[in-house]
Amino acid sequence: MINVIFYDLPRVHADLLPMTFTRPVADFRIGITTIREKWAMMLPQDCRYGYRTVGFLVKKYKAEEIDDNLFIAGNVVPNPTLVEEVLRLEIGEALFKGDDFIAYRGVSPDMHADNYMKKEYNGECLVLHYLFDIFLNNGAVIKQDFEMITKGRTSCALSASNTVIGDPGLVFVEEGAYVEGAFLNTNGGPIYIGKDAQVMEGSCVRGPMALCEHSNINMGSKIYSDTTIGPWSKVGGELNNVVVFGYSNKAHDGFLGNAVIGEWCNIGAGTNASNLKNDYSKIRVWNYPDHTFMRTDLQFCGLIMGDHSKVGINCMFNTATVVGVGVNIHGSGFPRTFIPSFSEGSPVGGFTDVQLKKFFDIANRAMARRGLLLTDLDYEIFEEIYKIADTYK
Repeated sequence: MINVIFYDLPRVHADLLPMTFTRPVADFRIGITTIREKWAMMLPQDCRYGYRTVGFLVKKYKAEEIDDNLFIAGNVVPNPTLVEEVLRLEIGEALFKGDDFIAYRGVSPDMHADNYMKKEYNGECLVLHYLFDIFLNNGAVIKQDFEMITKGRTSCALSASNTVIGDPGLVFVEEGAYVEGAFLNTNGGPIYIGKDAQVMEGSCVRGPMALCEHSNINMGSKIYSDTTIGPWSKVGGELNNVVVFGYSNKAHDGFLGNAVIGEWCNIGAGTNASNLKNDYSKIRVWNYPDHTFMRTDLQFCGLIMGDHSKVGINCMFNTATVVGVGVNIHGSGFPRTFIPSFSEGSPVGGFTDVQLKKFFDIANRAMARRGLLLTDLDYEIFEEIYKIADTYK
């Protein structure tokens, strides 16, 4: 048995806020599955998994360390060649890609003391440094995941009511899925339809695209390439290169592009988020640990939204707006391009703090619709996030 511990470097964890307020990096979704699920598909079946993450998450995400552990950076997306190299590590060896830590075999004190033999990985390797790396690389990861998930398997039959443009073999439909009267274009890449998912009539979908289990694409939707809809989500309108982690809804008309949306979010009808500045200049995006808007080389970047945030109808967002955890936005006008966690209000009326009890009430009402509720550990984690939220304003 291999004792695998997904390790979050503190600076990496901070650069990936607000998504890392509520989860370790290995639980990020990119492509079809989460990073942890990708490693589990490629590593031996008898592995045991745990996490070594930041303080306020360790209550929920734990690891049991033994004398021989395999520490893997949670922000590294695996591929078969990389996994082979990681499995060749001897005790006391650490694998790097340039300055990026990939994996270490041994015990944590030696790793933290840099008491190891450093090895360099020369192959291809995707390392997530910022949240926009998710949508930038999502199409390529969908293709990799699709090949792995569907290898040696047969798709469920696709109804004759659908129109496939391109190779029909690049459409894979899991058991229980409903796909009727849709236009599916695989010329750019595969289309994956998860278990009990629905693609409703009149929808236009371009691959690569992944619709995960129990999720819906509503009637007449336009879903462009490099988009992932995580489990138990509903989408509609127009989406282009969007990653929804799961349990979130953007069920009506409106545009999202080059975006990352967390869990338990709701985006109201008619909401639009810019992904391109009017002057076509490079964008800045809020960086939590540096408390400033960092320069990027990006021309396209849309909405980044943390867990449990809500948006009312007909709201508007400027390019590269970052919304924290537990935010409630309504009204007309453009809010500022960084909205701190646990805020509510509008661009016209201003924003006030959301009281923690009110946040818990709303979160539980939303989660109850999926048969879930916050756990005692969730309460403790959100209480800790609430305490530190002001430090990131």
